[in-house]
Amino acid sequence: MAPKYKRKKQAQHKANSDKSNSKLLYIIVGVLVIAVIVAGIYFIGGFGSTGSQTDPIATASPTATPNPTPATKNTKILLQTNMGDITIQLYEDKPITTQNFLKLIALGKYDGAIFHRIMKNFMIQGGTININNELIDKNWATINDEIGSNNHNYQYTIAMAKTEKDNSATSGFFINTVDNSGIVYPDGTKFDDKYTAFGIVIDGQDVIDAIANVPVTTDSSGERSQPTQIVTIISATIIS
Repeated sequence: MAPKYKRKKQAQHKANSDKSNSKLLYIIVGVLVIAVIVAGIYFIGGFGSTGSQTDPIATASPTATPNPTPATKNTKILLQTNMGDITIQLYEDKPITTQNFLKLIALGKYDGAIFHRIMKNFMIQGGTININNELIDKNWATINDEIGSNNHNYQYTIAMAKTEKDNSATSGFFINTVDNSGIVYPDGTKFDDKYTAFGIVIDGQDVIDAIANVPVTTDSSGERSQPTQIVTIISATIIS
């Protein structure tokens, strides 16, 4: 039989061991409870849902394409060029054209584009990458013309450039430097029946005039419209 003091020491050691085991058990249970709570918050909050709006990977997807609504009566565009700023008020009755234009701006397609074709008493044309009149995006879908009795290419209006075919506008545009609404082609077709005017310059008309007065030379087609200095759209932004 063990001495009395030894039995007492063994009992105390056992009690301490039981107490340590209890503490360890409490810690393990506590960790498990915290883990369950965190997991609940994670899934209830939607962070674990694939493709959810709160998923930072989903919202930052580089394949997302801006799809702005057509212009309202207050939609304005700022073109910052290396010759000054131009503010354009978009029309609200040309939804197809303005939505296309706003989408191109949202994608940054006009940032760094140039005015490649300048005819002082006619128009200045832009929306291209380089001097060779290459479209910003060759794969950009064409849009339908929006021609009606209220379509007028007055001085300082902006309109979509296109080929001779109907509904062939993509990204190119021009700003009328004079009133071109009265132009009639030899076949009787009116200028206003071909080119959709979708906004007007409300500030920076002097910049338009300055660009129109840039010296030009003859281009490869024989037209005297190729500027001898680069006129660049530094950025195009939606300001309201």
